[in-house]
Amino acid sequence: MILGKPLNQDMNLRPIKYQWAYDLYNQAVANTWFPHEVSLSEDLDDWKTMTDDERHAITFLMSFFNPTELIVNRSLALGVYPNLKAPEAHLYLAKQMWEEANHCMAFEYVLETLPIDREAIFSWHLNKPSMKAKEDFVTDYLARTTDSSLDIETLAGKKQFVKNLVSYNIVMEGIWFYSGFMVALSFRQRKKLKNLGSIIDWIVRDESLHLKFGINLILTILEENSELVTTEFSAEIRQLIIKGVELEKNYNEDMFPKGILGLNANYVNQYVQYVADRRLEELGMEPEYNVTNPAKWMATATDTLELVNFFETQNTNYEVDNRATK
Repeated sequence: MILGKPLNQDMNLRPIKYQWAYDLYNQAVANTWFPHEVSLSEDLDDWKTMTDDERHAITFLMSFFNPTELIVNRSLALGVYPNLKAPEAHLYLAKQMWEEANHCMAFEYVLETLPIDREAIFSWHLNKPSMKAKEDFVTDYLARTTDSSLDIETLAGKKQFVKNLVSYNIVMEGIWFYSGFMVALSFRQRKKLKNLGSIIDWIVRDESLHLKFGINLILTILEENSELVTTEFSAEIRQLIIKGVELEKNYNEDMFPKGILGLNANYVNQYVQYVADRRLEELGMEPEYNVTNPAKWMATATDTLELVNFFETQNTNYEVDNRATK
């Protein structure tokens, strides 16, 4: 089984038992990139012409993204890695942790370049109620999973591990991050901050792999631990995701108190509901909201079919060997 405390007999990579984890590791290595490959000078010019409401949206977004990449790292290092047996899963998680650090440094690069209020950036995630509620949601599940009294081999321990996976991987990485990606990329749709958009493109590629790993891990654990597959536990997971959507709605209302050209809280919240339905379907559940995608230009990053197709085909655009030829 993939879930459990790793022992000495779990140290050999081969024979590989979970090929999907090994394949995702190799894809992640091929997708390696570095933030300073992108120049933000044109974005700096764009910043000068943006409205206060537009600048607020980007500042609010950066205030959430900057610390949460490290929250994911903490979740991986303390809550996930120590509780998996498969070496191939450990390989992928090690690369993912590097990617989360790289994302953090990418946002640091943005903050060093654009004249964003850094005091606000570093304080809002601690004192803005809607933003703090999101952080508390994820860190609370991590705290329960890392509680020294929790036995991962028990039914209660297995349930808590899966809930932690859902909170940081499905809700934060798979819904909240994608909501933020859409907001950032919407500026590029209006010919602004296009180089920040390029960085977000690369982050989306990484996060798509993170999401695929997390979904495969959850489904593998459920397959190997049939006692978890109950109507009651499915309902718990569903409510956890719905709670995440409600938290994101409150956050988006603070990001867009007035709205900007082509974007407001209602628009973003409909997109959040659309993405949440895709995540529910990927977990084998019925959709909750049944809304259409208001940002159809983001479909390839969120639709289940497109996501699966992405992992079945080699992505040459972001391979290390090809970066120098662009």
